[in-house]
Amino acid sequence: MKKLLLSAFVIGAVIFSGCNSGGGDPKAVLVSFFDALSKKDIGAARKLATAESKSMLDMIEMGMKMGGDKKEDDGKYDKTKMEFGDPKIEGDKATVVVKDKTSGENTNFTLKKEGGSWKVAFDKASMMTMGMDKMKEKGMDADSTISKGMDELNNINTDSLKQKVDESMQKLEEAKKALDQK
Repeated sequence: MKKLLLSAFVIGAVIFSGCNSGGGDPKAVLVSFFDALSKKDIGAARKLATAESKSMLDMIEMGMKMGGDKKEDDGKYDKTKMEFGDPKIEGDKATVVVKDKTSGENTNFTLKKEGGSWKVAFDKASMMTMGMDKMKEKGMDADSTISKGMDELNNINTDSLKQKVDESMQKLEEAKKALDQK
């Protein structure tokens, strides 16, 4: 009976500790996120990002589709060119400093707990905060520029933008076919 109770306690402790682990390490999640972006796997990146990040990832996906296989985009999200710091966790929020090995610049990436797992906050507000931090580092007046930019970003309707891009791509394909027939 004691062995049965001890076994039940150990199994319960393992399950309970697994539930409280926070769904992994924020640093590992961020590295996986960049790995997905470097492979242009937006579906995998979406699984590692917060729900609020959908519109930003949609815009990246549109850019990738429009840009085709541009060589200048290769390596943009290459994790081997980055140095990932240790996460600073404060409750349901974590910050991981990422250093670009080429430029030496640091960027603070925010992760949030969502559904018990760490997710990369790649939404408009987080991107604006990163931009503001960069502007302040460079001695620029971030407040007025950022608030103006934030207003413009908030007014973007990504669904209608995607529709217009898709329509434009279709017209370009039609024009290309017409030229090929001549």
